[in-house]
Amino acid sequence: MTNAKSAVLLLSGGLDSYTAGAIARAQGFSICALTVRYGQVHAREVDAARRVARALGADEHLELSVDLSALGGSALTGGSAIPKDRRLDDDEIPPTYVPARNTVFLSLALAWAEALGARDLFIGVNALDYSGYPDCRPEYIDAFTQLADLATKAGVEGESFRVHAPLITLSKAEIIRKGLILGLDYGLTHSCYDPDSDERPCGRCDSCRLRARGFADAGVADPLMTT
Repeated sequence: MTNAKSAVLLLSGGLDSYTAGAIARAQGFSICALTVRYGQVHAREVDAARRVARALGADEHLELSVDLSALGGSALTGGSAIPKDRRLDDDEIPPTYVPARNTVFLSLALAWAEALGARDLFIGVNALDYSGYPDCRPEYIDAFTQLADLATKAGVEGESFRVHAPLITLSKAEIIRKGLILGLDYGLTHSCYDPDSDERPCGRCDSCRLRARGFADAGVADPLMTT
């Protein structure tokens, strides 16, 4: 059993979840980080999550394996090729969408939080500079928060859960600026969907291009591109 000021952070190893964790820490939460191995083709981000968890001073870092690749339906789990040079303003949901991924992840985070006695969850979703995923929208976060209170013993007994999405209305540049103010080293992170054999970012997938645009708009160099 942990204390009430603990929070479960969904930690992917990318810059968004790192920044969300730093915000949680700045708000006085102790962090229990949760990283999910979901059958992603490139698991480089799991190594990054370990580095980030250490940098955040997480009390615990739990890694769970839930193989969503068995279900198919996503380029990130091997169902098709990772798209490159896609229009970032395209309204179509891209093939890198993983069916119900954030719902699965938040459910695992909710289960762990209830077991720990924590009532706060942090997730680094963003509704501006993102790839059009439906489970990154504010209405989704609101709906999951309602579900959390309906679906748990703690919620039924009046202990409400809070799902924090502190980046949800920020641009990628604003996220990066906020992280730099908090002293984050984004060289620890990994964003690329399709790194090469030396684990270098491809520079052409949605995630790489959104990251590059964010650093450019923030007026700072990406440490991953300067080393």
